[in-house]
Amino acid sequence: MKILLDTHIFLWFISGDKQLPTDVRNAICNLDNQIYLSVVSIWECIVKYQLGKLPLPESPEIYIPKQRDRHQIANLDLDEGSVTQLASLPVLHKDPFDRMLICQALQYGLTIATVDSAIRAYSVSTI
Repeated sequence: MKILLDTHIFLWFISGDKQLPTDVRNAICNLDNQIYLSVVSIWECIVKYQLGKLPLPESPEIYIPKQRDRHQIANLDLDEGSVTQLASLPVLHKDPFDRMLICQALQYGLTIATVDSAIRAYSVSTI
């Protein structure tokens, strides 16, 4: 399975947070799965860090890629094909970061690991 981590899932995973559902943790740790973190999540972390809403031990432009590499999670760049998916995406969810993750999942046939019910309202595979 190819899994795209929602930002909160990534943060829970790297911090060992007990909010991370066991089935999601198992899917991330399963070596048969390909795990991705979007640059959109790094962007989101930087914005929230600058607003004082996301405390981190280091600045996010250093910490997030370091943790992604440490946990052997692949980077997923944002490209034109994913962005143009936005034109046909219904406005069921207003969060621009989550909408871009949905577009990337649709573009690349990825399953999104999330607990966000608004993301689950879309025709995208989730765990």
